[in-house]
Amino acid sequence: MRFRRLPAGAGTAVEICLTDRHDGDFRIDALADKFAERRRSVFDGEWTWLRQVHGSDVALVDSPGGYAGTDGDAAVTGLLGAVLCVQTADCVPIVVVGEHVVGVIHAGWRGLVAGVVDRSVEALRMIGSGRLQAVIGPCIRPAHYEFGADELAQVETAVGGTCRGETVAGTLALDMAAATKLALHQAGVDVVDDLGFDTADERFFSHRVRGDVGRQITAARLVAA
Repeated sequence: MRFRRLPAGAGTAVEICLTDRHDGDFRIDALADKFAERRRSVFDGEWTWLRQVHGSDVALVDSPGGYAGTDGDAAVTGLLGAVLCVQTADCVPIVVVGEHVVGVIHAGWRGLVAGVVDRSVEALRMIGSGRLQAVIGPCIRPAHYEFGADELAQVETAVGGTCRGETVAGTLALDMAAATKLALHQAGVDVVDDLGFDTADERFFSHRVRGDVGRQITAARLVAA
């Protein structure tokens, strides 16, 4: 597990945890007791986890554990101690931090086209204010993400810039991290920190590279500083 802590306004911080293969499988359809045990190994408290559908729905969590198990691809809160998480195996996990608010986003290419980043930032600004910063966790990188030209054009239109790359075989690729950064900046996020982790690395689950069914999580919670 990898932990980070970011300031989130006076008297508040955000704790972030990123897991990998060695920390276990965090699929939401795993055995309920095993899933709960693994959650407790990361953070205590009530968790909001979502049935991710590659869309743009955002859960505004107003009670700890609120919206757990509902369909959606992002969650935001201003509650201390409420744990938010997304599960990924190639898509981009994002944590966005503002003054006394935090959000998590599951961003695949369809979600980027649907506007999940814009909608998440809008929701954060409804409950908080100030400068926003984001962290990008483990995701697939262009070397292993061959992509069609038509779909790539949709993504570039949605994020307002170029995000194409090349695979190890020399074919057209989508650079999901670059696309995500463009979407975040377009939505008004001031600082984006890409941690640079590639799910093609054997430390992580990857559906595209190895056909893995397991998932790692990116979890975040607001705490008193």
